[in-house]
Amino acid sequence: MLMHENPIAIATITPSANTVVERTTIAMLRDVPQLVPVFSRLAVHGTQDLFPDSHDEAGMLAAATLLSHAQPAAIVWNGSKGGAIGLKHDSALVAQITAQTALPAVTSGLMLRRMMAARGFSRIGLVTPYAAGYVEKLAVRFAIEGWEVVAESHLGMTDNLSYATVPFATIRAQALEVAATRPDLLLAWCTNYPAAPLAAEIEAQTGLPFWDATALGVLAALQAGGITARPGPAWGSLMA
Repeated sequence: MLMHENPIAIATITPSANTVVERTTIAMLRDVPQLVPVFSRLAVHGTQDLFPDSHDEAGMLAAATLLSHAQPAAIVWNGSKGGAIGLKHDSALVAQITAQTALPAVTSGLMLRRMMAARGFSRIGLVTPYAAGYVEKLAVRFAIEGWEVVAESHLGMTDNLSYATVPFATIRAQALEVAATRPDLLLAWCTNYPAAPLAAEIEAQTGLPFWDATALGVLAALQAGGITARPGPAWGSLMA
């Protein structure tokens, strides 16, 4: 069958200039035919953030309301911004979404927190497309969570759309560079950065877990929706 007769919807809010979240989510759920991903967009593009220290709560709630019309099992904000502004903002956001839609809600950042605690990890090898200043913000916020960025590789990019253009070979080289410090895990932290397909390969090469922000968002939605199916080990140990 090309389509499931009565699928369960998984709803995702993604930044408007993001071209990675949708294709990654669709690819990851391709072998889970009982699930159908549905998406809504939030205005985030270019180099300027109109909400530098918070989420665009009105925009988020509008997107979540539209998604709720599809009666999904859960709604996920598959964006990495909470890492730089503080996960307290993600916690407040999901509470607002649930209050407005009566649906479970979660974010990539809250899933990172949950998985770090579950695995007992604290030492991060960070790979991103970002500029140095943004990476510094991430390191400060991660430290508040009790996580240390022991090594990092960034590409100096600032335009949201450009993040999606990073070649696999570049991401692979970044990961191998920071893996030399033997952190607890390698973390690709940007949901418009196409790192997820490399997870199994990089884990095999380094012997370290390789987590990607977008994949964490997908896993968050599955867990929040009470769905036990997983995309499988081709997407790395996170999804095994």
